[in-house]
Amino acid sequence: MTTPADKLRELLARPGIRLMPGCHDAISAKLIEEAGFELGFMSGFAVSGARLAMPDTGLISYGEMVDQGRNICDAVSIPMFGDGDTGFGNPLNVKRTVRGYARAGFGCIMLEDQVSPKRCGHTRGKAVVSRDEAFARIQAAVDARSEGDDILIMARTDARATAGLDEAIERCRIFREIGADITFLEAPESEQEMIRYCESVEGPKMANMIEHGKTPVLPSQRLEEMGYKIAVYPLTLLNVSILAMREALQSIAAGDAPKRVLEFSDLTAAVGFPAYYEGEKRYATGAEG
Repeated sequence: MTTPADKLRELLARPGIRLMPGCHDAISAKLIEEAGFELGFMSGFAVSGARLAMPDTGLISYGEMVDQGRNICDAVSIPMFGDGDTGFGNPLNVKRTVRGYARAGFGCIMLEDQVSPKRCGHTRGKAVVSRDEAFARIQAAVDARSEGDDILIMARTDARATAGLDEAIERCRIFREIGADITFLEAPESEQEMIRYCESVEGPKMANMIEHGKTPVLPSQRLEEMGYKIAVYPLTLLNVSILAMREALQSIAAGDAPKRVLEFSDLTAAVGFPAYYEGEKRYATGAEG
């Protein structure tokens, strides 16, 4: 049977850059697949915001994240990346986190080198752990993978903000030597920094496209030319959904009907009523085969 990790390996082996929108729940993941994307990303920022209405500052737990991830992966057939934050503890916690994400259905887990509690990569107040601790986290993740949990490992560093680009690049190099499948240097601040990272680190690399963040938001063709294999848009769906809900609420408060809404038939289709009705027909008639 083809696993989510197998599907992801096949996608990464193809020529060209892969575009990966971020989701925060099962319906947003389903919409990503419906729109024709080949992979998606469960964003910790987006899940913390949607599930708890709280910031991405380490407030959400492993249990809440893996529970949300299970629902997300169940809703789609495309491989999903899961934000594993710092691994939720020491290297043994990291191993448990990797196992849990693999068994929830993820094709890849992202693990980072921030101190705990972590912060969104484009906000202030970040700090990273020592090299030794950062490398031990990725080694634990690689060990979990080699012990039978089929999942790709994406190793992220936030050292650019705290120790400079050279240190961030060196951490990514060593992450690859340890066995990370993909690296992610968070929050480079110019095209020149992005190019230097891509030229200095071998293997698949991910660019983080956050609207109005620290990194230039560039066309996917330009990112591919630089050497990126994946472009993630982690907060776009959460961003536009908040904007749309605020606009609708303002219309209701003013005594008007919201201006932009789905037909009811489209809404029921989006959440799966047609398939449910087909199931009702099957079991109502006692049809077999």
